[in-house]
Amino acid sequence: MRKNMKSLKILLVEDNLALAKSTAKLIKRIGGHQVQLTDEPKTIFELCTAGEVDIILMDINLPGAFWCGKEVSGTDLSRLLKANKETATIPIILLTAYATLRERESLLADSEANEFFAKPINDYAALIKAIELLVDASL
Repeated sequence: MRKNMKSLKILLVEDNLALAKSTAKLIKRIGGHQVQLTDEPKTIFELCTAGEVDIILMDINLPGAFWCGKEVSGTDLSRLLKANKETATIPIILLTAYATLRERESLLADSEANEFFAKPINDYAALIKAIELLVDASL
């Protein structure tokens, strides 16, 4: 954890509950940060507009997630968050097991997210460092 800094409020958007819980546990243990889990678009927007989120870890594939009557992906939600003036400055890290590193640039451009990590995450220290750097840069 960063010395002399507050614990960050991380929103982990993941449809696989077992994976979400294990990821949250590792982030808490290694980084000392708070992690809230959801896969519900309504909850994402409520937490973000209420100022309850310092950074979002967004899974790209969210089957069964709906916003405004349309099925949405994590890429769609990221783009919507970045288009909203209340949530535009919240850093977003995309997470996916289905994209290659070559697709990284197009995913980042399409989603307007700040960073990309491939799943499974093998280096949690690197993820936590990226989280902390992005949050520090957004302040």
